[in-house]
Amino acid sequence: MLAKERKAELVKLYGKNEKDTGSTEVQIAILTEEINLLNTHFETHIHDFHSKRGLMSKIGQRRALLDYLKRKDLTKYEELIKKLGLRR
Repeated sequence: MLAKERKAELVKLYGKNEKDTGSTEVQIAILTEEINLLNTHFETHIHDFHSKRGLMSKIGQRRALLDYLKRKDLTKYEELIKKLGLRR
């Protein structure tokens, strides 16, 4: 779970303003941060299968949002994956 302050930072970085929580870029950034946190969680808690299911769900959501952004605006998509360091 992301802290409220960290989520606000991501909204400022990737959103149009401080209240822009619904844009595709912000949603992808927040999901990426949550995925990274879950990956560090699994380094110590290998057998946490319930959280692993949640991780797979978040990865699927991010994948769908990335596909949508790629269809709608290719330049924003390329900038975002470069900023977030995603492999594509």
